Amino acid sequence: MNQHDDAPGSATTPGTAAWLTRPVTADLLRGALDLERTEHGLLPHRLPARARAQCADRQLATAESQPSGVRVVFRTRATAVELETLRTKMAYRGAPPRPDGVYDLLVDGRLTRQSGVTGGDVLMVDMSTGAVETLPGPAGAVRFTGLPDRVKDIEIWLPHNEITQLIAVRTDAPVEAVPEDGRTVWLHHGSSISQGSDAASPSTTWPALAASLGGVELINLGLGGAALLDPFTARALRDTPADLISVKIGINLVNADLMRLRAFTPAVHGFLDTIREGHPTAPLLVVSPILCPIHEDTPGPSAPDYATLSTGRLQLRAAGDPAERADGKLTLNVVRDELSRIVGQRAADDPNLRYLDGRDLYGAADFAELPLPDQLHPDAASHLRIGERFAALAFGPGGPFAAEPA
Repeated sequence: MNQHDDAPGSATTPGTAAWLTRPVTADLLRGALDLERTEHGLLPHRLPARARAQCADRQLATAESQPSGVRVVFRTRATAVELETLRTKMAYRGAPPRPDGVYDLLVDGRLTRQSGVTGGDVLMVDMSTGAVETLPGPAGAVRFTGLPDRVKDIEIWLPHNEITQLIAVRTDAPVEAVPEDGRTVWLHHGSSISQGSDAASPSTTWPALAASLGGVELINLGLGGAALLDPFTARALRDTPADLISVKIGINLVNADLMRLRAFTPAVHGFLDTIREGHPTAPLLVVSPILCPIHEDTPGPSAPDYATLSTGRLQLRAAGDPAERADGKLTLNVVRDELSRIVGQRAADDPNLRYLDGRDLYGAADFAELPLPDQLHPDAASHLRIGERFAALAFGPGGPFAAEPA
């Protein structure tokens, strides 16, 4: 890894000789729904421009431009590869520093190296006021050397938790785009847990791991804090070519305290109706929230527990009142019961619609063994467990995504 300010078209990089440089172009990218040309290069987006124009929420804008599941893919016999980027990292004033983003290098489908970049911009958020300040920084580069001297497929998975502008690829041998291989495409939507919050790296988020185990191509629309049944997200799912679709619904609606049960039920129906407009017969799996004890029976909103800062990690608490369930406030148990009922009602006319209880992915026994570090998000070990379980339940025999019907 090194940091430098070479122009994107330069032929060499400090410490190398005669490297070939090319800008990152659309034919080298997988997993993004839109690409924005910036003064530095390309910024991958996971929602199309039309969707982004319909909501000015900063949380959504940040989440969808963090490239979870997006990777740079090419074929080469290069033994050294460098990707120049300009990252934007989130930071919270007064809170412990967030870990740096990780780039995963896969060679012929195998995770081979991991590294990161330095420099870049910082979005400094003041949680007490909501104010956001941008602290600018220089571009950086991630470099991988000592790769096998043979023709191979390279995938560089971009950090799931850092906005990443792609500037250039540098190699010591030519590269070419990898043609689509016709693999089954799995389109997934969910919250920050699906985006990969607290996972160790981008290829080890639970959806990435499940996709690898299932042998499918992932498009990840996990949107941290923004899985809110927004119509524009449903339309993005509707309009994206896919063979398999899953939607993980509930936790953000509870921890944002966004709606009551009266609004929730028709919103779920509308969300599913919109997806079905574009994918009338594709297997569609509705997944309810994993266990989250603070919100099982206590409504949102979630709020920072500043008393935990002394432990070195900010934790969250449920700020709602359990008595407010009588007024229609959502809890996770309310959400699960209603999602199960909705899917059961619709399945009579939609045999390809299935339901999965999120506690089958992470439940009470898992919480006892691997508690949620901040009371909301699973850690890296839990991501691996959730991914393995989802792969077994969804892609395994009898599962809704199984290659052969039960």
